Amino acid sequence: MRKLALVLVIIGALNWGLIGLLGFDLVATLFGGSNSFISRTVYALVGVAGIYAITLLFNYRDDKDRI
Repeated sequence: MRKLALVLVIIGALNWGLIGLLGFDLVATLFGGSNSFISRTVYALVGVAGIYAITLLFNYRDDKDRI
C-alpha cells in the first residue's frame, strides 16, 4: 500500500510540475481532458494517496523516535 501511495504521489507531483513549468496537464492529455471520468479518477486517487502519505510521515517519525 505504501509503494502504491508513493507512486501516485509522484505521478501527481510530476503532473503539477508540468502544469507549473509548461502549462501542460499530462493526465488530461492522456485520458481525454480534465473532465473525463478517467482523469477525474486519477486526480481523486492521487489526492487520496496524498492524504495517506501524510500518515506515512507521522509513522516515520514515530519509528525513528523509538530507536
